Amino acid sequence: MATWQCISGCGACCNLDPSDRPDLADYLTPAELQQYLSMVGIDGWCINFDRLNRKCSIYEQRPRFCRVEPDTFYDMFGLEAEELDEFAIACCEEHIESIYGERSLELLRFEQAISLPRD
Repeated sequence: MATWQCISGCGACCNLDPSDRPDLADYLTPAELQQYLSMVGIDGWCINFDRLNRKCSIYEQRPRFCRVEPDTFYDMFGLEAEELDEFAIACCEEHIESIYGERSLELLRFEQAISLPRD
């Protein structure tokens, strides 16, 4: 079974365009929704995303909804910990494809990363 992991230099999840996520209010608290919307730049990308280096400029202080962790995904989506990898992988594949394309280097790197054995 594949294990989800983030790949550096991707940042697809930092494309926060609310029109791509019409159900935000279903899984974010009102305060989180307000924070989420305040982070969306004019171009739909997170204002904290350094697009040149493809890194989050507030990574250590990023909001809870930006973290792929069992407790967060349980609270937001009702997912049990054992369902997290499959769900997160599917979300990432779909989002990376929609941002960078189905033949993108980012998607290829992600698929290679999740297929590697973890220590």
